[in-house]
Formats: sequence, structure tokens, C-alpha cells
Amino acid sequence: MATIAKGFTGTESRIDVLSGTPRAHVIDRWIFVFMAAWFIAIVLTGFIPDSIMKIGMVRAGARPPFPPVLHMHAVLMGSFLLLLLTQTTLMATGRRALHMKLGIAGVVLAVALVTVGFVLAPTMYHETWNALQSAPPNARAKLQEVVTIKENILLLQLRIGILFPLFLAIGIRARSGNAGLHKRMMILATVMALPAGIDRIAWLPTTIPASPLSVDLYTILAISPMLVWDVVRNHSVHRAYWIWFAVTLPVAVVVNLLWDTPAWHATARQIMGVG
Repeated sequence: MATIAKGFTGTESRIDVLSGTPRAHVIDRWIFVFMAAWFIAIVLTGFIPDSIMKIGMVRAGARPPFPPVLHMHAVLMGSFLLLLLTQTTLMATGRRALHMKLGIAGVVLAVALVTVGFVLAPTMYHETWNALQSAPPNARAKLQEVVTIKENILLLQLRIGILFPLFLAIGIRARSGNAGLHKRMMILATVMALPAGIDRIAWLPTTIPASPLSVDLYTILAISPMLVWDVVRNHSVHRAYWIWFAVTLPVAVVVNLLWDTPAWHATARQIMGVG
């Protein structure tokens, strides 16, 4: 231990205060539970006030009722986040066998979540598009603005729909041979779906609708507790983060370049079948 400590501090008398300590081992076990709970807190902070406001608008006749697919998506996402919290807690408390059994449920939930997401996006878009087509002249400008925003948001939805299952697949594939990659990648996959909740936290500064930059920055901020602990604990950046950044950063550049361009709006309308 003294030799290891000397390698990091340059002295024999001062040891690394984290390596091998009970506190470090506790954090190693519970950091992933904290991340799952942290993600749930982010989603609830964004969606609870937003949902209350929109339910009030529905009751007042200011907006149409929520489509059933939106309720399905909410239930599936909530179930997935709760399962992530359960799975991380099971591993933190040493119940690996039950964790592995519940993993099958996680795969089923993930497939259902992605499938419903690809139904939800066009459903919500066409709701506004159809309203625009039948709106009186004095309401068209506002609805056109909403359509434009939804076409831009489609970029973020496509990113989630592609990268969320991709990172999950990497994590699931690593479950038997690389536990460190597996548990980190499950967290890094889940964070891809968080922008929907983050964007609804009204008191956060945002670059939306002008730019999606704030989405990228808040997503990195959301994983920072786990990332910072890993670097402090292991004195290096784990392979999982290199994979995650290698994929997400180029995609983020593409999203930022396409955002609110005429070419993207035309492409979005073709994707939605209204071009």
C-alpha cells in the first residue's frame, strides 16, 4: 500500500485516502444506486410541474387530451427507471442472482420503450400539424412555430431512439465478461433519455429553441457524479466513457449543425409524411 501511495503522492508518509478504505468500497457499491435515484429525481423535477400544467390546459379546453401512446410511454419510462434503481440496489446489497433474473424484464422494457417512442414522436407531431392545417389565420403563426420546434426536437428524439438501445446493447453484451463496463453502460444508456425531463425544468437556463447545446451540456452534467468518482477512485477514465463520448460527441455535432436548417425541416416533413 505504501508503494502504491508513493506512486500517487511522492511520499512514504501520506497514503491515498480513498484506495482500500471502507468509505471507498461503500461508494463503489452505491454510486450506481445514487445515479439511478438521481435520474429519477431529474425526471420528476421536470415532468411533475409540466404535467400538472398540461392537465390543467386539457381541463380548460386549451389543448387536446393526451393520446394513449403518451400514457404508455410515461408508464414504460417510469418502469424502466424504477427497474434500474432496483437492479443497482440488488447489486449493491449482494443479490446478484435476482439481479440477473430481472435483467430479462429490463430487456423487454427497453424494447417496448423504444418501440413506443417511435410511435409517440409522429403522433405528437401530427397532432400539431393537423391543428395547423385547420387553424384560423390568427392562430396559424403560433402553431407554425410549434411545428418548427417539434421538427427540431425530432433530431433529439431520433438520437435517443438510436443511441439508447445501442448503449444498452453494449452494456447487456458485457454483463458476463466485463461487469465494470456493463454497469456503467447501463447508466450511460439511460442518460440518453433524460433530455425530455431536463428540458421541462423551467428554472434551468436553456439554449432551446435556438440551439440544442444546453441539452448536450446538461446530459454530461447528469453523468458527472459517476464520472468524477471514477476518475478520483481509479485515477483514469474508464473505457465505458471513452465509448460513450466517442459516439455521442460526433452525433451531437451533427444534431447542432442540422438544427433549424431548411434542409432538416424539409427532411423532417418527409420523415413524418407531410413533405
